[in-house]
Amino acid sequence: MEPVERRKICKKVLILLLFNIIFSSYFFVSLRWYRNLDPESNPSALTLQGAGVPRRGGDRLTILLWSWPFGFRFNFTSCSELLDIQDCHFTTNRSWSQRANAVIMHHRDVFGDMEHLAQLPRPPTQRWIWLNLESPSHSPNLRAMDNLFNLTMSYRRDSDIFTPYGELQLLRQPQPVNIPPKTKLVAWVISNWKEKSPRVKYYQELRKHIPVDIYGRYHMPLPRDKLLPTVSQYSFYLAFENSQHEDYITEKVWRNALSSGTIPVVMGPPRKSYERFLPSESFIHVDDFASAADLAQYLQELSKDPKRYQSHFQWRRWMKPVEVTDWAPRFCRACRFLQTTEATYHVVHNLSAWFV
Repeated sequence: MEPVERRKICKKVLILLLFNIIFSSYFFVSLRWYRNLDPESNPSALTLQGAGVPRRGGDRLTILLWSWPFGFRFNFTSCSELLDIQDCHFTTNRSWSQRANAVIMHHRDVFGDMEHLAQLPRPPTQRWIWLNLESPSHSPNLRAMDNLFNLTMSYRRDSDIFTPYGELQLLRQPQPVNIPPKTKLVAWVISNWKEKSPRVKYYQELRKHIPVDIYGRYHMPLPRDKLLPTVSQYSFYLAFENSQHEDYITEKVWRNALSSGTIPVVMGPPRKSYERFLPSESFIHVDDFASAADLAQYLQELSKDPKRYQSHFQWRRWMKPVEVTDWAPRFCRACRFLQTTEATYHVVHNLSAWFV
């Protein structure tokens, strides 16, 4: 082969190689860009599958949060790190309303606009999740929730997605019980003061027989960062709920009392309801006493008997109280439920009759 012809062939080969390199680079850059599309701004990047149908392979379930709870914005957390499950794609972008696997609606943010929600076209297999952490007494327009939602998410233990205010964490091995020293008797922190409420009436009777230091609005000021150190000095804390309903046990028990290392004196649902979540000796229930005077006498006697008083904390050798405060972990519970529970698309017909 002549040198001139050899050079021509080599030149063609080099041109072909260069073209191949340019094309490959463009292809892989384009593919990487497509995969990294921000789904918040471009929902069409989602793999085309039926709304509400669990994703396969590496695709994630998409959960739309219809509105920020009480307008409070927060960062979604990694559910794979928190609960050892596949991460879900959380979004507040309502352009996903027809494509998301589930939509979570917070009762207090939607109860006044139910006519609009009821008219929204919902894909047949998409699940609407009713979220509420308030008691029925503070949940307006409950009847409007009937025949609209598929799943319930609340502090009620019989909710589809159970989201309590707190829970007990089982320790791997027994731990010594370290209770802060007690120099005071009874404390109560209250901001929603209503003279005619059952808890205020009970307090008014109780204070006739035992001193109670009361903090909060209209009473002694107590900054949030000082709450636990202050309450920890007391032998007892009045964990009185603002209303009495099944399983309605709030931060008044989990944070104010248990996290500060004191004994909660509870007023709320019946004792059996508390015992679904807590050891029977970890709290004192007002229903166990015929009167506020009898309760006051028991508290005074117990505070003077160190051995009996310490017996109310022995459960802490094996268990640790954990308050659930952040919204993000609660939504991970919804993510886990949707991943691990077989899809059912029933409608909750009588939500208002159930949530009482």
